[in-house]
Amino acid sequence: MRIVQLLIVASGLSVLAACDTGPHELRLVTPTEPVDRSIVEEFSELLDDEAAVRLQLTETPLSEEAALDAVESGDADIALVSNNLPFRSDIATVMPLYPTVLHIGRREGGTQTHGVEMLRDAAIYAGPPGSASRLIFERIAERMHLSSDDYRYVTGVEAFPDIVIVFSPISPERIEDIRDLRNEFPDFELFTMGTPDDIGSGNIVDAAVLMNPHFQPFIIPAGTYGEVTKEPVVTIAVDKILVARNDLDDTVVYDLINEILRLRPALAAKRPGLFRQFSGDFDTSQSTYIVHAGTQAYLQRSAPSVYERYSGIAEVVVTLVVAIGSASIAAVRIFRMRRKNRIDTFYTQTIALRRSVNDSTSPDELAGIIEAVRALQNAAFDLLIDEKLAADESFRIFITLSNDVLRQLGDSGPPLQVSGG
Repeated sequence: MRIVQLLIVASGLSVLAACDTGPHELRLVTPTEPVDRSIVEEFSELLDDEAAVRLQLTETPLSEEAALDAVESGDADIALVSNNLPFRSDIATVMPLYPTVLHIGRREGGTQTHGVEMLRDAAIYAGPPGSASRLIFERIAERMHLSSDDYRYVTGVEAFPDIVIVFSPISPERIEDIRDLRNEFPDFELFTMGTPDDIGSGNIVDAAVLMNPHFQPFIIPAGTYGEVTKEPVVTIAVDKILVARNDLDDTVVYDLINEILRLRPALAAKRPGLFRQFSGDFDTSQSTYIVHAGTQAYLQRSAPSVYERYSGIAEVVVTLVVAIGSASIAAVRIFRMRRKNRIDTFYTQTIALRRSVNDSTSPDELAGIIEAVRALQNAAFDLLIDEKLAADESFRIFITLSNDVLRQLGDSGPPLQVSGG
């Protein structure tokens, strides 16, 4: 008995321990870009003790391609990457976080050239190897039929590049970087793909979006970078998205999205240019990767359940069933009533024949009355065979009644019998 009690106590403690599990810890790949790194560090610090998830950043920053490799291999759980990388079947989108904008800067010596000539023999800074900026530039160069010998990379703006190509969010750090660059290189300017009125008119920015569906047109407002943006700059943007492995637990992904949205006011206060319009009804239709099941569960949280979705149809079906049932019951009652009316007719005729006999009735007339009662019995059995009469108690009463009348009239024939009667 004591062993049983100990087992019950042990099982209760195990249930309590299971209910008291702490937040789920997720390993997030540290981005190489300073702005992205500071954003994920801020988010990790904002997660308090009551949060359902915790983030642990990897020690070594990785490029976006390497970050996806780490998530696929299980060395990390989630990563922050651009929405323009090649599709991978083991990677799923959790949610988009903020747009990164293409900045194309050039020195005054290139103001009179465009397209291929602007890039040929140029010293180009396009971010570190594997970054979104470097991948986008190499894609552009390939479409322009430029080989790696037609340009050269430099490691940073301090190396006096002719062209600067950077995908970056518009953040306070980037604004200060551009202003510092302008102070160091007074002839530095941002290249625009047209004017705001050109968007949708078939110019170069529309071509870029057409060939890259994950891009969207973006306008850097005048004055954003001070003297560098005296006029609006038309360019393109691509979302930074949070991705995870396909097999990461759905509830963990659901909780992660909830935590990000819970901390939205704090993130917007720190970086209003990024998270000011960030909402819970985000769009994943342009995602490079499949959408994680936990994300689908979150996005469909307000969708009607199966019962709610089909409740209107169910109500109609129930109404029809009730109506059909009521009609069937009424039909059965009417059918039974018609049968009863028929047998009542036989009662009436039999009793009328019995009453028609008196002292003045001749033997021939009596024989005719007996024959009429026999005819009524035969007619009743014919209707019974045709299922126009029911073999119920009313029918048995009629046969008994008619047999009694025949005996009273002196009929010597055998009485009719009903089975079970």
